[in-house]
Amino acid sequence: MSALGGGWGPVLVAAGAAAATALAGGLATRLGAWYRQLRKPSWQPPEWLFGPVWTLIFALAAAAGVIGWESAPAPGAAGRLLVLFGLNAVLNILWSVLFFTLKRPDWALAELVALFASIAAIMLAMQPYAAGASLLLLPYLLWVGFAGVLNLTIVRLNRPFGVAMGAR
Repeated sequence: MSALGGGWGPVLVAAGAAAATALAGGLATRLGAWYRQLRKPSWQPPEWLFGPVWTLIFALAAAAGVIGWESAPAPGAAGRLLVLFGLNAVLNILWSVLFFTLKRPDWALAELVALFASIAAIMLAMQPYAAGASLLLLPYLLWVGFAGVLNLTIVRLNRPFGVAMGAR
């Protein structure tokens, strides 16, 4: 679609959107005393792994977005794809806000269902005209699924939340 100027326009927009989403989520992620005191499962990945994994996921999502945009059969399909990516970005940031800023892993767990569904919706939307691009989102879907299991385990090990947060 030429609305973004063709050439490097879509790439720059996708890269900027991915970087902005990553930055906003990163700023909401505070690994302070509260987080360090949470009981976590032994199988949780080391903290240093999250940055590289998310960098790869955002790069793949940006690539999928560009390919999907360029492959969209009509402006309406491209517009729907942008809306789905925008919703996904908001949900991605919101998870970090709920979990780390508001210190509510229980709310983050409920929100994670919507985040997972938003990734699946993007993949399904692109499937008819950019099947390869939709597969670029598979690592994102799998990572968020894994994050859901981890989030659920943290909730079970540390609940209740919200009532006595000052004690944590």
